[in-house]
Amino acid sequence: MAVINITKENFAQEVLHSEKPVLLAFWAGWCGPCRMLSPVVDEVAEERTDVKVGKVNVDEQPDLAAQFGVMSIPFYVRTFSVICIRHP
Repeated sequence: MAVINITKENFAQEVLHSEKPVLLAFWAGWCGPCRMLSPVVDEVAEERTDVKVGKVNVDEQPDLAAQFGVMSIPFYVRTFSVICIRHP
C-alpha cells in the first residue's frame, strides 16, 4: 500500500476511522534526517499490509503537528484502533 498524505481535511477518515493501526510520520522537506528516513517509511508502507502509513508535512499541517505535540522532526506516532464502550 502506498503512503498516504495526511491533511486536516482527510485526518478523520484516514486515521480516526481507520480499521488498521496507522503509522504517522511527521516531516518537512527541509529536514535532512526526514529525507534520509523517507525511503524507510515508504518501504514499511509497501511491505506491511496490516498497518496504514501516512506522512504529515509539518509546514503544511501545523495544526496536526500541534495536536500531536510535535516539537522536533522526524517524529513518528502509531495510532491504535479505539473501541468506545458506553456503560448505562
